[in-house]
Amino acid sequence: MIIELGHFAVITALILAVVGIFSPIVGLKRREAVWVEVGKQAVTLNFVLISIGMLAMEYSYLVQDYSVRYVYATSNSKLPLFYKVAGLWGGHEGSLLLWSWILSFFCMLAARIHWKTQPAVMPYLIGMQSTVMTGFLLLILFLSNPFERIFPVPLEGRDLNPLLQDPAMVMHPPFLYLGYVGLSIPFSFAMAALFSGRLGEEWIKATQRWTLMAWLCLTIGILMGGYWAYYELGWGGYWGWDPVENAAFMPWLVATAFLHSVMVQETRKMFKVWNLFLIILAFSLSLIGTFLVRSGILSSVHSFAADPGRGVFILGFLSFMLFLSFGTLIFRSAKLKSQIEMDSVLSREAIFLFNNLFFLVAMVTVFIGTLYPLLTEAMQFKKVSVGPPYYNTVFMPVALGLVFLMGIGPYIPWRKASVQNLKELFLMPGLMALGGLAFFAFAGIRNSYALAGLTVVCFVATAIFSDFAKIASFWAKREQISPIQGFVTAYKKNPRRLSGILTHIGVLVMVIGIIFSTIYQTEKVLIMKPGEETGLGSYRIKLIRLYGAQGGNWEGQEALFNVYKGETLLTQLRPQKRFYTVSQTPTTETAIHQIYTGHIFLTIPEVAPDGSWARVRALHNPLVLWVWYGGGIMGLGVILNIFRKTRMKISAARPETAPEVAVSLPRSAREEVLHHRSNRWQTLLNAVWPGRKEV
Repeated sequence: MIIELGHFAVITALILAVVGIFSPIVGLKRREAVWVEVGKQAVTLNFVLISIGMLAMEYSYLVQDYSVRYVYATSNSKLPLFYKVAGLWGGHEGSLLLWSWILSFFCMLAARIHWKTQPAVMPYLIGMQSTVMTGFLLLILFLSNPFERIFPVPLEGRDLNPLLQDPAMVMHPPFLYLGYVGLSIPFSFAMAALFSGRLGEEWIKATQRWTLMAWLCLTIGILMGGYWAYYELGWGGYWGWDPVENAAFMPWLVATAFLHSVMVQETRKMFKVWNLFLIILAFSLSLIGTFLVRSGILSSVHSFAADPGRGVFILGFLSFMLFLSFGTLIFRSAKLKSQIEMDSVLSREAIFLFNNLFFLVAMVTVFIGTLYPLLTEAMQFKKVSVGPPYYNTVFMPVALGLVFLMGIGPYIPWRKASVQNLKELFLMPGLMALGGLAFFAFAGIRNSYALAGLTVVCFVATAIFSDFAKIASFWAKREQISPIQGFVTAYKKNPRRLSGILTHIGVLVMVIGIIFSTIYQTEKVLIMKPGEETGLGSYRIKLIRLYGAQGGNWEGQEALFNVYKGETLLTQLRPQKRFYTVSQTPTTETAIHQIYTGHIFLTIPEVAPDGSWARVRALHNPLVLWVWYGGGIMGLGVILNIFRKTRMKISAARPETAPEVAVSLPRSAREEVLHHRSNRWQTLLNAVWPGRKEV
């Protein structure tokens, strides 16, 4: 009965989503504020109803109701409680329900936060969000129903995929969905600006924190997925250009370009069409990623569905959204032309444009590498793969170019930089880069990517810290305080810029980690018997013994290794080869020992049935933790940016309001609204009836 209640709640949510599409439009068309308010309340009820559906599903997991097909497919009585709760997003149907729940929450939150500051565009935003919601709820109810019952009722569940029974993987999908769905809010604001004709900077200012939050969640999700792949899959890497990894990476690249580009529109009133294009593209790529993962056309440990019907529906919905969004942008493009032209290619706005182009080239590179095998298989009926050699050849030079621009864009002046400006700003970073190149070459680094990457890091790091020193010195001298206090003062004066620079420092740390952990990784794969040892760089690995091991829902074998540095015993490691009895799935569990910011990494992919030998994969990954340390610094910079104090408040009434979309309520509706004496009605009236007189 509980699951039927959840099912009915989601059906009702679909009806309200349709109401949310048309009610605000009817209100604007008929100039009746009541209809707009109905749309606002519909999104709130939508969140409540989908929450009921989520709770009903979680209840079914907790009581082990295997009459629910989805619970049967992703749970088991031996599954730990933590993974039973997380089993909801361990498969296709539940993941879509989680996506829809987050979408409903964000829509409700945006309506309540921005109703007073952006009332004239909120009806359009509600309509756009409800359109996306309707598409996903239709997919859930008709093609991916998690509430479906099965008879006869199985006595036991099939178990959650063992690879997903990991804390990082439990958190990885929700963060990705928070990022994907978070991009829907700036996307809907952009569409609302296009529909309403309010094409100034208001929508940019209203969505700054939404975009940063979505970017942060995408970043966390990608990093957590990389860490999960690193220690769970047992191959010693954290990024394999898996198609589903790429599906998350592409909107991240475009969202990053958008975050840089909007600063030009805010400061110079330029790139209006470009920014709308970027945010539409970013959210469209989120939908494309959903299509790739949920349609079943990708082969990946991350992908769930294998139903062509779902793929056809998602492709149709994606096509509709692309046609609607880009069609509207083209229709409105004539009104978006900037009156300000770029003065020089030696300017901050020009560097930001180059930055954006590099990001788009990077995205296209990943897009081609992801879709080319699919197109080849569809047209030539043969499987091909695109792996690291392609990305190393095409993507890496673009990535190095992006890192290099980090050392120029934030520091070069707006409008036009003189030769003297360039000399003052970049002479020292250039000299340090040349010195770094000579040092690294003398130190024996011969890999071209490593040399280029470390040289660029030297250039950017010098530019950043030179700027820090100038800022701190300026405020220290002006306020008669210490340099450290001067830096704190500078942060308070311009937290957005310094938060961005902190994010750039995180990128540099990550680049160093990527260079050393990939190019200078040491690996050995060999057969070892108890008592044997092998060298791994300056370390020795000795297999002591092999023995049986058992857990709550698995059994397997474990190896005991001693790790030595010279004659000193550093640690003992115990990698495992597990076999999950219910799902009949083998997994390889990694054993890791941290050495400074690197790792000794051991797995046993294969063990003899009698325990006489094991195939051992041993790796030394220097500075690998810098990848995640850098990600943490990036995240800290974004968090500081999100919670900085806003120096400019957004006004509800703007002179740039397009007169053709200013809505006047008729007298009867006005009297009806004023009768309620509600603040929310007053706010709405102020927006849609400019210049009205109070009664």
